[in-house]
Amino acid sequence: MRLGKDLNGKSIISITDGRNIGTVKDVYVDQALEWLTGIFVGSEGLLKRKSLLIERENVVVFGVDAILVKNAEVITDDKTLSEAANWLRLDKLRGREIDTPGGTKVGTVGDILLDENGRITGFALSRVYVEGPIAEKGTIPREALLDTGSDDQVMTVDLPKVEQIYMGKTAEPTTETEPEPEPAAPEPAPAPEQTTETADVSETNTEPDIETSTSI
Repeated sequence: MRLGKDLNGKSIISITDGRNIGTVKDVYVDQALEWLTGIFVGSEGLLKRKSLLIERENVVVFGVDAILVKNAEVITDDKTLSEAANWLRLDKLRGREIDTPGGTKVGTVGDILLDENGRITGFALSRVYVEGPIAEKGTIPREALLDTGSDDQVMTVDLPKVEQIYMGKTAEPTTETEPEPEPAAPEPAPAPEQTTETADVSETNTEPDIETSTSI
């Protein structure tokens, strides 16, 4: 991951003959702020100025010390390459304000974050107006962007999503599920049978035998 400004000043080398064909002055991005689209190498002309550029497709490697391109003939201009009219110089993106949908100021764009393929993964902030993960990191991930600000020059960001991304949280599912039925109450156990023990009672004559003796 690197900043867009890290490419500035790097030499541009043709891999076919090793020639140095220029120096990176700035970079171009698309209006959707998803990709680096080209390299700005300067301007020429007095009355009708035109920008000299190299399309990203002609870049072989964004190296640490130099940019390697396919050949020495890759430099074109914005008059010849019509789609370049929709590109945005990074220099023009810097300073763009970032708000929430409710109008809360979040920060100001200072740079872009790029992966090794030239994809924009986030934005580095030159100013931060909120606390929390954004203030700690000083960046905003591209996936939390709601509006690029191409119309009003104010970008809009989903602040809760930024916090979810940086704090490693995932959004809770919103689908409702039917509650599981409660288990049926168990049937009452039958009452134990009552048994009455009866003892056989034999009636006996408990009166003692009385002997009668008569003295004559």
